[in-house]
Amino acid sequence: MSKILIVEDEAAIRRVLKKIISEENDTYQVEEAEDGLEGIELIKNNDYDLVLCDIKMPKMDGVEVLEKAKKIKPETPIVMISGHGDLDTAVNTMRLGAFDYISKPPDLNRLLNTVRNALDRKVLVVENKRLKKKVSKNYEMIGESESISHIKDIIEKVAATDARVLITGPNGTGKELVAHWLHEKSERAKAQMIEVNCAAIPSELIESELFGHVKGSFTGANKDRAGKFEAANGGTIFLDE
Repeated sequence: MSKILIVEDEAAIRRVLKKIISEENDTYQVEEAEDGLEGIELIKNNDYDLVLCDIKMPKMDGVEVLEKAKKIKPETPIVMISGHGDLDTAVNTMRLGAFDYISKPPDLNRLLNTVRNALDRKVLVVENKRLKKKVSKNYEMIGESESISHIKDIIEKVAATDARVLITGPNGTGKELVAHWLHEKSERAKAQMIEVNCAAIPSELIESELFGHVKGSFTGANKDRAGKFEAANGGTIFLDE
């Protein structure tokens, strides 16, 4: 069941929005707030899958609601409701993190498409977080020995920096495990960790693989291709072997 909040000071528009959304799917649970302050309180105390928020409201306008809501529940998609004179503001709210905006009076198809897309986006975000946690557990470092504790201490210190790291050791000692822990403990954990098995790449292709190429740069380059370093931008690249 998807939980949706409508933050709108005009009771008639709240009723119309609730009626349209509820009739579209009877599994939608729709709640209402008559101003921004009430909306923020509900967002704090509930997990909504979608928030529809008017821009011009008393006590707290929609832009302020958006900014506060994004700090409280950053994963919740917020769709702004704009009057004719609010369109410029509505567009600006997209830069502040709004999922989309719909105009008053709401067009039925536009509203329902936006609601569906926003709810689908929430599902993807939640699933992505779940999978990331699952991956993290696969690389959990187990052990309380002095040597393991020493390695964990080093990882904690190094992960807070952007320093390049050389990880050495015989096969099977957990170099990949250390690399994953460094990534998970760092500020880069929100972005990707790209692993490259350098031994598996022919020497004549290593440059293209790491740094990418443009179409026509060599025989067989029939389209532009981003390299591993570009793919890892903002995250971590692990050069194995």
